[in-house]
This record gives sequence, C-alpha cells and structure tokens, in this order.
Amino acid sequence: MQTSETNSAVTSLSESVESQAPKTWAMPDTYLILLGVAVVAFALNFLIPAGTFDTVTNVVDGVERSVIDPTSYKQASDEPAGLALFAEGGGIGFLNFAFEGMVSGSKWGASIGVFAFILLTGGAFGLIFASGSVERGLFQVIARNREAGHLYLVILCFLFSLGGAVFGMGEEVIPFTLIVVPLLVSMGYDSITALLVTYVATQVGFATSWMNPFGVSIAQGIAGVPLMSGSGLRMALWLVATCGLAAYTILYARRIQHKPSRSLAYASDQVFRDKSVSTNALQTMVRGDGWVLLLFCAGIAWMIWGVVERSYFLPEIASQFFTMGIVIAAVSIAFGLNGLTANKAAAAFKEGAQQLLPAAMVVAFAKGIVLLLGGDDPQGASILNTILHVAGNSLADVSGAVSAWFMLVFQTVFNFFITSGSGQAALTMPIMAPLADVVGVTRQTAVLAFQLGDGLTNIVVPTSAALMGCLGAARLDWGVWIRFILPLQGALFLFASLAVLVAAVSGF
Repeated sequence: MQTSETNSAVTSLSESVESQAPKTWAMPDTYLILLGVAVVAFALNFLIPAGTFDTVTNVVDGVERSVIDPTSYKQASDEPAGLALFAEGGGIGFLNFAFEGMVSGSKWGASIGVFAFILLTGGAFGLIFASGSVERGLFQVIARNREAGHLYLVILCFLFSLGGAVFGMGEEVIPFTLIVVPLLVSMGYDSITALLVTYVATQVGFATSWMNPFGVSIAQGIAGVPLMSGSGLRMALWLVATCGLAAYTILYARRIQHKPSRSLAYASDQVFRDKSVSTNALQTMVRGDGWVLLLFCAGIAWMIWGVVERSYFLPEIASQFFTMGIVIAAVSIAFGLNGLTANKAAAAFKEGAQQLLPAAMVVAFAKGIVLLLGGDDPQGASILNTILHVAGNSLADVSGAVSAWFMLVFQTVFNFFITSGSGQAALTMPIMAPLADVVGVTRQTAVLAFQLGDGLTNIVVPTSAALMGCLGAARLDWGVWIRFILPLQGALFLFASLAVLVAAVSGF
C-alpha cells in the first residue's frame, strides 16, 4: 500500500540500518521459519498418533456453533501413521504443503478466501493512497497545530492510533516519520517522541482494533467469530491504551523539552537540530482532497454498516474496499491529484497488492502447516487433535482466566518469529480457537489474546520491517531504542494481561 517512491525510501532505510548492524547473526526470514515449522510438523507425523474429537452444538460467543467435546477424545491408532514426502492425486505430503495450503478452504475463510481478501484489499488501499490526499490531510494537521505544544502530540497520537485501528497502518507510517521527526526535534522534543506518536501509536491502535481488516478481522474469521463482534470492549481498550500512550508521551516530552541532553537520542538527533524545518516544507491540501477524504470516511461507514446490519463477511468486505478504491481513484483522476492517470491507478493497484503478497503467502504456508498436522477438523484423525488434547489436559487444573493468559504469553513470544498479523492469525488461530473450547475460554477471548500479543510486541521486535524502517528514518539505533522502550513494553504487557483476564472472567 505504498508508492514506488516510498518503497525505494524504505529499501534504502533498511539497507542503511542493515549496514550498521553486526554481521555475525541475522534473524531468519519469515519463510525460512515457516519452512522449519513445516519440517517439525512433518516429523511429528512419525512421533505422535492422530486422534479425533466428537463435536456438540452449543452457543459460543452468542452464535450457535459446533464445538469440541473435550471428554470425547479418541486415539485413531496405536502408532503414528507417518506422512508421505510427496503425495499424488491432491493428497497432502511434505512437498505439497505450500500449494495445498494455498488452495484449501473456500471464499468464506482460510485459506483461499483470506488469500484473495488480503490481495484485493491491498490493491484497493494502493488506489486510495495513490491520490496523496490522506498524506496531505495529515500534513495539514501537522502544519496547523505546530504551535499547539503538547496538544499537538496528543492529536498526532490519536490520528496514528486510529490509522492502526482502522486499516492496520504499519509500513505506511515510515514516510510520515520522515516528516514528523525533524519537525518535533525543531520544537524542542526528540526523535523518540516522534516515534511514540507515530509508529508506537499505530501498533497500539493495531493491537486494540475493533475492525482492522488485516488483524482482528482475519483472526475472527478463522476462529468462526462474527466479524467486528465484541467491538464495545475493544473500543474501550483502544481509548484507554491510546490515552495512556498520549499521557506517557507528554510526560516524556516535557522532560526532554526541559533538558534535551537527557534524551538517549540526543547525539543522533544533532543532524536534525542542524536543519530548520518550516511549515512550507509540508504538503498543502489541493482541490479534490476533501472529496477523497469524504469518500474514504463514507466507505468505512458503509463497511461498518454492512458488517453490523447485513452480516457481511470476507467476500463482501473485500468488494467494498475494492469499490472504495475504484471510486476514489476515479475522483482523483478527475481532479488530477498527484498526476494520477488510469494507467498510474492500475499500477498503484498492482503495487498495493504486491506489497501484501508476502502476507498472503504466509497465510498459505501457515494453512499448509496445519494440513501437515492433519487439518483442523476435530472429527477427522489429526495430530493437531492430539496436541489439543494434551494441551487441554495440561491446563485442566487451572482456571479459564489463567489459560487465556497463557494464550497471550504464547502469542507474545510467537510474534518475535512471525510479525505478520495476518500470518500469525492464520498459523495460530486454527489451534487457539479449538483450544479455547477445550479449556473453557470463549473464542472471542482467544482472538483478543492473539491481537494483543501480536500487536503490542511489534514496538520492540527487531524482526519487524516497519519498526526497523522507522528507526532508520529517525536515525536511531535499535540498541538505543530497546533501552528506552522496554519499560513501556512491560507496562503494555501488564495492560494486555489485565484485559485478557477481565475478558476471560466476564465471559467476553
């Protein structure tokens, strides 16, 4: 969902960061990690016998659904069945897992439905951002509130948090960081303050979102939970978390503004202090931007109405985003925004889809790993059922609240390896959703544990391309950043733990 110029900037920033990093060890690529997990899943077929569960019809999270009967587990065979290295006739073997994962399911869910949803929505956002109206709108907020002091920080914090909550703003924040960092440094703050109100705010919004199509929506779809259900609690969490971040930022900013030398980024910020930033450097809104922003807000309202009133799911929502992108592109072409033409709009659509192709492929690989474990059908013989049975027994003596907290811990640790929200949802929710049934936790709570564990740790893990890109834009070393951010990360984890415990106890 970025322009080619933005991609070039991100690439150069990433290369700059990588050139300064030690060469002794590098975090394996996400696909290498997934391949390693696939090897483990394949090996488990020779170590663990498959099992089955019976299902019962029950009301879960407010809707009627077939759920696992935890007392009905039966071992399908006395010995592990093994698995073919290469399967013929559309069967599942180790070398087949990527393709089979990609084509499994239906348009209503994992994997092919989620795969198509991610690509089409990514292309639509490519069209939306091609006009430049969203960027110019935010830059105008920056220009008009430059003298507003700490209120300016609050405005930025809420805007970027809303971006993370509504459309999963991640890498898109990097070009904004390039503008906000020198601006805030010129106002007496530092680059860390800028990262708090931009990147950290987006991840707080992402983690507490009630509608993000690339995180909570996919997790709810895989878990079989109605899309955008539980929005009340999530909106409350978003408001509390964003207000807390804004307050933390203001306290920190005041301290730095009073004595700039106390900043861990004081030395690296010298390059920004040597430059004067004027509001003339900021982009001003042009004729037609207002219409684009109005159409964008109307499209979001239409999507919310569809989900709430018409029970829209992945096919309809993807089509709504596509429609929004087409209409905005047509208006942008009519007004000549960013010199957009029909061909450039088509290129922006392809670029947006291309940017999310890795996330879509992660979903396919993750589903393939689930298939290597025998699939997620509780009534079909699978290793996954046996794993669920063992996990359920291990948590049998603890309360549902404690089980939910362990789910949060698992998702938090897992995010170090798979930072893609959609990819992590695809890999973990097929396990966490039925496990929630086994241990007596609602699937809605399992989804909440996923999104909090996934989103909040994005502000610290060095495997996040968005984080490293923003650090590069701020000319800040990850080692310096980790020294500053760890206390805040600890506070956010306590906040997430409390939220999950309350959700589990209240039957959310």
